[in-house]
Amino acid sequence: MPERAPAGECDVLVIGSGAGGLTTAVTAARTGLDVLVVEKAGYFGGTTAISGGWLWIPNSRVAQRAGFEDSRDEVLTYLHGELGQHTDDARIAAFLDNGPVMVDFLEQQAGIPFIAGPFPDYHPGAPGAAAAGRALAALPMRGMALGELAARLRPPIREQTLLGMRIGGGAVELMHFFNATRSIRSARYVLARMASYLLDVMRYGHDMRFVNGGALAARLAHAMTQAGARLWLDAPAKELILDRGRVAGAVVQREGKNVRVLARRGVVLASGGFPHDIARRQRMYPHAPTASGHFSVAPAENTGDGARMAESVGAKVVDSYDNAAAWYPVSLIPQRDGTSRVFPHSIDRAKPGIIAVTPDGKRFVNESDSYYDFTLAMLNTRKHGLPGTAFLVCDHRAIRRYGIGTVKPFPFPIESFIRSGYLLRGNTVGELADATGMPRAALEQTIARFNANAAQGNDPDLQRGSNAYHRIQGDPGHAPNPTLAPLDREPYYAVKVLPGDLGTFAGICTDAAGCVLREDGSAIPGLFATGNDMASIFGGYYPGAGITLGPAMTFGYIIGKKLCESS
Repeated sequence: MPERAPAGECDVLVIGSGAGGLTTAVTAARTGLDVLVVEKAGYFGGTTAISGGWLWIPNSRVAQRAGFEDSRDEVLTYLHGELGQHTDDARIAAFLDNGPVMVDFLEQQAGIPFIAGPFPDYHPGAPGAAAAGRALAALPMRGMALGELAARLRPPIREQTLLGMRIGGGAVELMHFFNATRSIRSARYVLARMASYLLDVMRYGHDMRFVNGGALAARLAHAMTQAGARLWLDAPAKELILDRGRVAGAVVQREGKNVRVLARRGVVLASGGFPHDIARRQRMYPHAPTASGHFSVAPAENTGDGARMAESVGAKVVDSYDNAAAWYPVSLIPQRDGTSRVFPHSIDRAKPGIIAVTPDGKRFVNESDSYYDFTLAMLNTRKHGLPGTAFLVCDHRAIRRYGIGTVKPFPFPIESFIRSGYLLRGNTVGELADATGMPRAALEQTIARFNANAAQGNDPDLQRGSNAYHRIQGDPGHAPNPTLAPLDREPYYAVKVLPGDLGTFAGICTDAAGCVLREDGSAIPGLFATGNDMASIFGGYYPGAGITLGPAMTFGYIIGKKLCESS
């Protein structure tokens, strides 16, 4: 490796340590460039580390190995139906060209193994949609290889763990946990996982099995450090340094002091978008004109630093998307100190015995739709004079079988959630309506109609369970429809859900090489953007699992290669 530059200099300065920034760092460092990644938080991994970790990469060798067939024409057909004119964005072609190459590079040059997931595209009945194979994930990782850095991986959302133990998001592992009290095989699996977890806690103080987005972030960080790149934590970038019209570095705060870090080849903005920039959200989220009314799952440090710094040197920030963020339904978990924690509803909505209703007691969406489509439908109820919120409702059998929100299934107790007000309960449907403020007659009629059809595995109103994506979200062991069961076992329960997000779609305008652009379309020399800092190539739409991480990593790779070629 070449001799390292002084602390205030590097070839490439990457601002942010999510998948996009880390992929840039791996790519550039593998060719011998001196790379410095600076991270505002005390943990690395950003939103990636708390996500499902899927990346949407069509036509990959990984999918081909698993026997999934695909073609560029099919992908473009699907995207055209999903995105319309946004398909003409030159960045789409760059993504499709380079995505599979990026995955090959990470597997072959960085030693990161990927698998193809079973998830269909989010609208599997649309022309060109794939039944599976376009969503990829990194394999789970034991954290010992990271050394002391293992403790600095951003931890998962606490309420999505089991007593602190990470659970893989794949259907197989999840169903073992759901079936632990019903199957000897599943019970053995869960006991083995818990034993391994307890040993990790005794030895290391925390779970050392990284899964989902945590596995992806950990593997990328390991590959980056192995290639010689450096990582500064608790080191927010404050402003960009301009030198004769070129971005030549940034001022970074480290250990209470401002450090001028000069970057000979370029600065890459990958700071996670603006999910917690209240002022920018107020301008772009019609449903949240005040600081309340919207709740992001993304790390609190993601406050729009990238967009702010880019604008300070003349960059254009796209604000015209119909949907400025990756909408996600969330609930608020009351804490003893009077605050609340945000919980993302990813796996409960499609389970048998659970439905979603508006505050007027009526169903409004196919509960098995993607979280983005679910939340968009919830927001659209505002057009009918409703508040854009909803309730997930279930019976006793469903909550003990699957849980709901942060409430775990049997044998975990539920009374504390009732006392806190998070979980609402009624001995009858009418009493539950009273507890939630819904009209009694409306909720009773909704559940009676749903039950009459669900008992036969049908949903004539919203066609729940009618396609492959719906069914994979349900319970594969439940028949005749893995997503449907009547709500007929007293008592009844409800959790209020509100609009949230996983990150932002609107962002910095870039070209097909990841270069940051001015209002006139010209590139700002030395400045690049990827991840949620970059305006989404999909124009504010959400066609499949991993459409944030896939482009983030692909453009991280494109930028890394371009920086290697520049001088």
